[in-house]
Amino acid sequence: MASTVAGVTSQMAAAAAAGLVALAFTATVFERWLDRRRPQDASWTAALLLFTVAAFALLAGAAGGWSAGPFKVFYAIGAVANVPILALGTVYLMASRPVANRIAAVTVTLCAFAVGLVVASPIVGEFVPGQLPQGSAVFGPGPRIAAAVASSVGALVIMVGSTVSAVRLFALGGAKDQGAWGNVSIVAGALVLSSGGVLNSVFDAMTGFAVTLVAGIVLIFAGALLATGVKRS
Repeated sequence: MASTVAGVTSQMAAAAAAGLVALAFTATVFERWLDRRRPQDASWTAALLLFTVAAFALLAGAAGGWSAGPFKVFYAIGAVANVPILALGTVYLMASRPVANRIAAVTVTLCAFAVGLVVASPIVGEFVPGQLPQGSAVFGPGPRIAAAVASSVGALVIMVGSTVSAVRLFALGGAKDQGAWGNVSIVAGALVLSSGGVLNSVFDAMTGFAVTLVAGIVLIFAGALLATGVKRS
């Protein structure tokens, strides 16, 4: 019993830390957007806000036990919408503004549809106390397909786009190195977030996710500040 209580307490602490860190970073990048009005800052602000919502949904699940409400919020935001919105920052760094705007419009529309699909889908499995549910355990194919497509396409855009941008900026050298390292940090943050399943084999599921959430957010936040700290050529 004591170990169970300690485990829940650690889950709550990790989730609360993730939420507070994400909220602080959201405010910082939002202030940067207000100052510079760069669309990539707006995208990263939205992504960090989604991170914050997912972290606090994680906290709600750890504190009160998982049920349909907090898990649907966590899944819709953390597994479906977050990565594509994060990827829009990379799109705005790589593409012209008109092209990026069209991609953003399509992405937001599809994310809204996918979130609605998750919210409307019935729960087909049971929640296990103290465990972060897997989508396959409680959802039918619709939400799981939406999450798989959204996360994989978004991650691919981040990995490829940020890597190409980093190589290009490193080649320019000088002050552009700052932007290059920013892109490297964004890629690293995306990789850390995707490694949650590995950490889950060391920690319990909710604590493992919260640990990767904090680490990934820190790297993405640092990358966003560096990548937007220099002007594009």
